[in-house]
Amino acid sequence: MKRIVLAGILTLGGLLTVKAQCKTESAIIENFDTWKDINKCWTAKPGGKAMLYASDKKIIFYSMNSPGEDMYLITPKIKAGNYTLSLDISDNGGETTLEIFSVNNASDTKSYVSIVKPSKITGDKKTFNISLKKDMHLGLKVLLNGVHQAVYMDNFSLKQKK
Repeated sequence: MKRIVLAGILTLGGLLTVKAQCKTESAIIENFDTWKDINKCWTAKPGGKAMLYASDKKIIFYSMNSPGEDMYLITPKIKAGNYTLSLDISDNGGETTLEIFSVNNASDTKSYVSIVKPSKITGDKKTFNISLKKDMHLGLKVLLNGVHQAVYMDNFSLKQKK
């Protein structure tokens, strides 16, 4: 019994250590080419039966048979400041939107505050001006309105303005 408890404590300590190694960023340039799964410093929050995963050198939001579910990809923590965010984002048809949130606590959706209103995904590169008053994460929320609908995200670039 003591070994089981000790193993549990060591495992929990290891998990906490992994998250503690993620540092607060002042820039993120990510093309997702080397990702086999979601990076440990990022958080994927798929809704219900929908899927959010890394594959084919990009991030894929996929509705399966569950359209309308909220799906979020949360960045590592970002230093307070003004940024330019650009990314390539496209879909496989239908109505899809992207909304951006400041996120205080990645595991608590009540701490998500919309900072860029939902915009239609059209297959073009998107560019946004982002302002964070304190160190926070960014949350990218994708809404898929159809069955077997997908959104593909690539070439994420967050650069601090001078």
